[in-house]
Amino acid sequence: MSPIRLYTYPESTSIAPHILLHEIGVDFETVDVTSAENGLEELRKLNPKARIPVLVIDNQVITESTAIMTAIAQLAPEKHLLGQSNLETVRVYEWLNWLSGTLHGHAWGMVLRPERYIDDVSMYDAIRAKGMLAAKEIYEMIEEQLEGVNAVGHGLTIVDPFLYVVYRWAASRGIVSKETHPKICQLVSELVKRPSVKRVIQAGFMTVIET
Repeated sequence: MSPIRLYTYPESTSIAPHILLHEIGVDFETVDVTSAENGLEELRKLNPKARIPVLVIDNQVITESTAIMTAIAQLAPEKHLLGQSNLETVRVYEWLNWLSGTLHGHAWGMVLRPERYIDDVSMYDAIRAKGMLAAKEIYEMIEEQLEGVNAVGHGLTIVDPFLYVVYRWAASRGIVSKETHPKICQLVSELVKRPSVKRVIQAGFMTVIET
């Protein structure tokens, strides 16, 4: 089997699959496309969308976070990272579609990439404000839906590290806190105790954020 490679860069959605690769205990390589020699050029060859993360497993190129995390989970079915039952697997994808499509792609897309929505630069601030409002509403819904220290069931699934990523974006902007979103913060507090998260921090792909 060829080496597993994860194309990534710091403080991005690639944090989630990076954590999961450590969780399942496989050997893998990381390629930071912003610092590796010819990293961006190699990324574009692998993924014409020029987006990260990208995962290469046995010479197969996989793009899009949900697909990548699914592929990682399938490497270690005994970890039950897709849930403990068929219904939990359904809930995993219910969460991921919402988080990746609505929160990440739509709300944070407006905040971080207003140029994708309009060419008029004078409207960028209005789009960012609209995106921030949408994001705040979604974080309120996340808080309401969480029932424990895991998003689905009573064990780690691929949803939890993705929630950690979007938590980091919100916490750094003061959108979430222990006072306003205690259940989100509790999930994150438990997750950051895991060796897998500590290893990604130690590798320099993200900073420590207080929960």
